[in-house]
Amino acid sequence: MSKQVKTAVVGASGYTGMELLRLLLMHPNAEITCVTSRQYAGQQLGEVFPRYASAPGAEVLFIEPDAAAIAATGAEVAFLALPHGVAAEYAAGLLEKGLKVIDLSADFRISDPEVYEEFYGAPHPDRELLKEAVYGLPEVRAEEIKKARLIASPGCYPTSITLPLLPLLEAGLIDPQSIVTCSMSGVSGAGKTGNVLFSYCESNESVRAYSVPKHRHLSEIEQELSIAAGEKVFMSFTPHLMPAHNGICTTTSAKLIGDADKVNEVLTEAYKDARFVRLLGKGKPADTKNVTRTNHIDIGWEYDARTGRVILMSAEDNLGKGAGGQAIQSFNLMCGLDEAAGLLNY
Repeated sequence: MSKQVKTAVVGASGYTGMELLRLLLMHPNAEITCVTSRQYAGQQLGEVFPRYASAPGAEVLFIEPDAAAIAATGAEVAFLALPHGVAAEYAAGLLEKGLKVIDLSADFRISDPEVYEEFYGAPHPDRELLKEAVYGLPEVRAEEIKKARLIASPGCYPTSITLPLLPLLEAGLIDPQSIVTCSMSGVSGAGKTGNVLFSYCESNESVRAYSVPKHRHLSEIEQELSIAAGEKVFMSFTPHLMPAHNGICTTTSAKLIGDADKVNEVLTEAYKDARFVRLLGKGKPADTKNVTRTNHIDIGWEYDARTGRVILMSAEDNLGKGAGGQAIQSFNLMCGLDEAAGLLNY
């Protein structure tokens, strides 16, 4: 029998939590022993999400989110699909109980607590625990993820922006201070919210920018780009809401320093062994329809000789590679499993 890892999903009733459940229910090496939700406590997973009613594990009952109760289910790894500011408290309690934790909130993504406070409007909830968190971008930090007990799973926008840019910055092919990015996200990226602006009637047949000029994910993006560039990077990032449920389409441009012919060479070398990065090549834009409901990110590029800028184009599923799928990828690495286990759906 293959190795089975007992898992908990804390905050399982949101969009990201639902995607985590879908992936874990199909995962050959995962057993869901605990799902939490104050709203649905006492109800079976299959009752709350009827699409999962026939899946093994659908009989698991939702419980209140309590560290001791979660640990008592035998869970070895907990996924936190909770709001920022809330997740850190549960992370600390679960780590004390001996569980490994994969946090999908922003609480442990920003290494500088002062930057966290600037962008999230409150002091960091656990500065000591922050010091040991590993930023869970598997294509960049696989070895650190394997050894970690606390993973800060990246945000959806940062994943779509940083993966195309990091190799070019490390190779010195682009000017770090010339980066301009526009991204479009499906409405599920906002989570389950009562904000009327994210309702179907307000979003359908409409595209608009939001959180301009300082989206919270900008702090995380600039942090990772700065590490790759070896200098502090400031960039322009404008997110847009598009009338789709899932998907992120990102277009980034930057001033070319080196030879345009090396762009493809550098990207190919960086991601030659990356299971979920699909390089489309020069002149081929990425399309969200090809990545939704998967853990893949597609990356294409072009060079604009008129302006001297490289144009990078990526697409991913904001709930997949941008959230739940990427968290499962880190889970696989942490648990010594095949990195692609439970994720090779096309």
